[in-house]
Amino acid sequence: MSTARVFVARLSGCAVFDPAGDRVGRVRDALVVYRRNDPPRVVGLVVEVPGRRRVFLSIGRVTSMSGGQVITTGLINLRRFAQRGGEVRVLAELVGRTVTLRDGGGSATIEDVAIVESGPGEWTVDQLFVRKPRAVPTPFSKGTTLFARWGDVVEDTAAGQPQSAEQLVAAYNELLPADLATSLLELPESRRIEVAEELSDDRLADALEEMPENEQVQILSQLDDERAADVLDQMEPDDAADLIAQLPALRGEALLDLMEPEEAEDVRFLLSYDADTAGGLMTTEPIIVSADATVAEGLALIRRHELAPAIGAAICVTLPPYEPPTGRFLGMVHFQRMLRYPPHERLGTLLDHSVEPVSPETSAAEVSRRLASYDLVSLPVVDENHRLVGVVTIDDVLDYLLPDDWRSADTDTAPTAPRKRSPIGTRRSGHGAP
Repeated sequence: MSTARVFVARLSGCAVFDPAGDRVGRVRDALVVYRRNDPPRVVGLVVEVPGRRRVFLSIGRVTSMSGGQVITTGLINLRRFAQRGGEVRVLAELVGRTVTLRDGGGSATIEDVAIVESGPGEWTVDQLFVRKPRAVPTPFSKGTTLFARWGDVVEDTAAGQPQSAEQLVAAYNELLPADLATSLLELPESRRIEVAEELSDDRLADALEEMPENEQVQILSQLDDERAADVLDQMEPDDAADLIAQLPALRGEALLDLMEPEEAEDVRFLLSYDADTAGGLMTTEPIIVSADATVAEGLALIRRHELAPAIGAAICVTLPPYEPPTGRFLGMVHFQRMLRYPPHERLGTLLDHSVEPVSPETSAAEVSRRLASYDLVSLPVVDENHRLVGVVTIDDVLDYLLPDDWRSADTDTAPTAPRKRSPIGTRRSGHGAP
């Protein structure tokens, strides 16, 4: 086995292989236990296997950690990882802690942890990579860094004192939103809030959209109103509406008042519908163009990287104005059809007239039936004047139909009762466009 020093932050994300060379997962963290007189001992790795399941890999089953990869004996228990008492996750809990240097050098913050093999199948913490506070309080300066042995420092993070999450946020930088949400939910509650506070508004919004509603509410309730409103601004309007509906009415209304007027208007509009209707499921931000727009223009619009695949599957064609509620809805053009025509072709000539729009009051069950019956990815929603007010996408319907805890791969529960939104502020009890 390699005796090279391994830094855990660099180890995160590295592939894990079995002896045959098949990849079994990726490293997400290392697990250590403290000892009275010796440096912490590594007991194993937290590995993410296909299906976004995180499992425990005993350090005794690791045969090599070098070259940006981990080799195992091939035996991995696929039971979902559960942290035990006394165990400490290096990236999630140890990195970011404040320590005091025993040589009188002051305090420093742990930015990485190096582990080495201390014996066959045994690894221990060898060194800490720490950073001292900035000597000059300027935004572009950084404190000096140094390596310190475990015995050369004393942890001094007081109870209730915030722990820096900067390095952990950096480690999460490449995670997809669903994986980021899973990583956040596996953290201790206090650490989860610290990380959430250091995530950018758009990254936190992406993660919240992938969480169960009770966890969304828990995190949002720990943020001040200004930050919470900024995060809601970055969420899809339908997801923001679902989240606000779970909050106490007074706070929900306060957050709507702090949001950008245009975003708040979309959310208020969605809150006017019951959650089990097309109006409650739809998004108010589809791609909308005129009949004179060309295939080239349409493809350019769906090529945007921030666009959800379900939204980019089709373009809505309407009369002006081109913001919901639009002018009269003319039809949809599917992206596959656009690929069959030259760039200069007008989209008004490619409309799919077989797709019948639904009204905002159409039940979620009927929307699901139509999507399944006609192999559609999205369905337009129009008001009584045939103006486009939004589209319902397949991912919104799946999220509605699946049980509340569907994000947990281990669950096998039956679907729960449909979710209902609580009244917020001036929400109307009736249906229809406001």
